[in-house]
Amino acid sequence: MQNDVYDYTNPAGVQRSTVLRKTYGLLALSFIPCALGAFAAAATRFNVYALTGNRWAGFIAVLAFFYGMIFLIEKNRYSNVGAGLLMVFTFGMGALISPLLQYSLGIPGGAGLVGTAALMTAAIFGVMSVMAQKANINTNALGRFLTIGAIVLMIAVIANFALGIPALGLAIAGGFVVFSSIMIMWQTRTVIEGGEDSHISAALSIFISLYNLFSSLLHILLSLAGSDD
Repeated sequence: MQNDVYDYTNPAGVQRSTVLRKTYGLLALSFIPCALGAFAAAATRFNVYALTGNRWAGFIAVLAFFYGMIFLIEKNRYSNVGAGLLMVFTFGMGALISPLLQYSLGIPGGAGLVGTAALMTAAIFGVMSVMAQKANINTNALGRFLTIGAIVLMIAVIANFALGIPALGLAIAGGFVVFSSIMIMWQTRTVIEGGEDSHISAALSIFISLYNLFSSLLHILLSLAGSDD
């Protein structure tokens, strides 16, 4: 039997504000293992691409981890197992972003760029969260738009991984900034409207959006500073 983290047996009794509060609480908690993962990877010099010895093998390993963990978390979206898996997922994502952070912090002015990306991410999250609560949003239409956008971005990511075109990489980063910002607003609004009753799923979605938002902003800032790797 699953160990439920919230009583979902009576949908009418689920308080939307409670789901949103739990979402934000779990989201904040998820950044602790993410930071630990980044630190552990830096301490051990972990790099999945170096570990596999082949960039395509590393890319496939990243995708397998990413989508495999999402599947497992969603499968356990109403239980403590799902919350635990989310922590494992964020630890792994922290390890994956560690090489980018190490590179950024190792260049002149890099710490400032990392800090700027973090502040911009926090500001966008705040604005999108407020808009989700105040704006009149058609979540169904926006959800369809985001689905198409996700497919386009995924195709672009794979294409640029093969081609390695800097301008395309910068355009993809810009696309992720827009996509992730809208995703935060949509997911928050969906919770508010009662369309999402699992704070684990909501926290997962917003974490991924914030993760992509931060890494994309950092890539753009590095490029503008002439230090993009």
